[in-house]
Amino acid sequence: MTAKSAHIDTFARDNLPPKDQWPEFRFDLPELRYPERVNCATVLLDDMVRAGHGERVAIHAPDGKCSYAQLLAQANRIANLLVGEMGLKPGNRVLLRGPNNPMMAASWIAVFKAGGICVGTMPLLRAKELTEIVTKAEISHALCDKRLEAELKLALPACPSLKTIKCWYDDATDALIKKCSDKFENVDTCAEDVALIAFTSGTTGKPKGTVHFHRDVIAMCDCFPRSCLKPAPEDIFIGSPPLAFTFGLGGLLCFPLRFGASTALVEKFTPETLLESIGRFKATILFTAPTMYRALAGIWKNYDLPSLRKCVSAGEALPDATRQLFKQASGIEIIDGIGATELIHIFISHEPGHVKRGATGHAIPGYTAVVLDENGERCAPGQIGRLAVKGPTGCRYLADERQKNYVQNGWNLTGDAYVMDMDGYFIYQARTDDMIISAGYNIAGPEVEGALLSHPAVAECGVVGQPDDERGMVVKAFVVLRPENKPDDEMKKILQEHVKRNIAPYKYPRAIEFVTALPRTETGKLQRFKLRTEGK
Repeated sequence: MTAKSAHIDTFARDNLPPKDQWPEFRFDLPELRYPERVNCATVLLDDMVRAGHGERVAIHAPDGKCSYAQLLAQANRIANLLVGEMGLKPGNRVLLRGPNNPMMAASWIAVFKAGGICVGTMPLLRAKELTEIVTKAEISHALCDKRLEAELKLALPACPSLKTIKCWYDDATDALIKKCSDKFENVDTCAEDVALIAFTSGTTGKPKGTVHFHRDVIAMCDCFPRSCLKPAPEDIFIGSPPLAFTFGLGGLLCFPLRFGASTALVEKFTPETLLESIGRFKATILFTAPTMYRALAGIWKNYDLPSLRKCVSAGEALPDATRQLFKQASGIEIIDGIGATELIHIFISHEPGHVKRGATGHAIPGYTAVVLDENGERCAPGQIGRLAVKGPTGCRYLADERQKNYVQNGWNLTGDAYVMDMDGYFIYQARTDDMIISAGYNIAGPEVEGALLSHPAVAECGVVGQPDDERGMVVKAFVVLRPENKPDDEMKKILQEHVKRNIAPYKYPRAIEFVTALPRTETGKLQRFKLRTEGK
């Protein structure tokens, strides 16, 4: 870091990995070359109001609208609450706990403004999980939706660092916020001052804290949306991922603000209420996970949604069967993307007019991606290997030995097995720890899932390897059937034969277990490690 840090509390910087374990950062595009001193809240909100967007709608919500100027005023009040009433010092970590609503959005911006470090938490986390996050990040302050306070209170006895909590929708705190000035001078942060610590969603069972700077928050807005999404000020974003998930933070808050657009924040969605909300707010851009797109396809015919133009899928791999099902129902080609909490947002995707079936897309402008073998050499086209990425963002774990596994020779190794074809398209195979080796064959679980999902009887499925004395491992599928189908041996045979007809026969699931639901994270990711445990 060349510029002087604004942080008085140096905990986050002191617990970054050593510089020789950082990935190589690249700022090849002119728009990625930021000044040495920048506060991401200034760029995303204050500058937009100064540029004349003050009267434009920033947030649509079920109980009304909020303009850019109103959002700025509320974020300033909360920033004054943090500094004046709660004693926040630049560099202190602030836990944010709430559903997707205007107060949660204003709180994110307020912490950035005050030079604090945001640590978003999923609304469904329990006391034990909150304790792990608070103690790992040594969080000192918390802003919480009053309705989600109970689990945080349960965590408090095991969280000695957490001294100060304020809850919005609490009469006393709301009165304090109203009394605070709607003017605030943003802390003059360095571009490399830490802005947020995002915890991974736990698909492996061991969440990690990923550290991102102020410049990283801006960079995620200047890469994927600028090159693939191309939003305009008239666009209205909507979606299901929580703001505590970087997929949601980008797609439902930072991206719209960066481009002078607006976002519709709704606290909780079912497939039906999501489509109703798209219609109500006339949303134009949707962010959600593959499982939701599959559910939406089944009920799309019941809704008239002429406003929706673009749909983005990320969080986990998008099965081609789901993409085709949704396109048939809606006429919209989903923009698939792969991102990682470690790199903050999407780094491989495509424009809607350049889709290739079965492929995620190309490395987006600003990023470079390759497929590497176990020796770190580039794989030939068509050869399965480890996805490796470089760009303006990258992995810096908070005090975690796993940094050495994720970053090697300057590359971010995302843990995904990919193939790159002759045209430079990246084609997802599996998570590297989800590759199933059976009788010498490499089998990608998601490919088998895609084949199963193409059968009309299958609502959801998850595929993992199950230990086997003869083959070393066999393919096991956990299948959720649609209600009108019987979970019996005859259905197992039907599904096995269906897979054999659609992909190489040796990949078919030799074991099938019918279940009523699959284990997923709050962001919708399938927790295959739990299936592997159940499959033993």
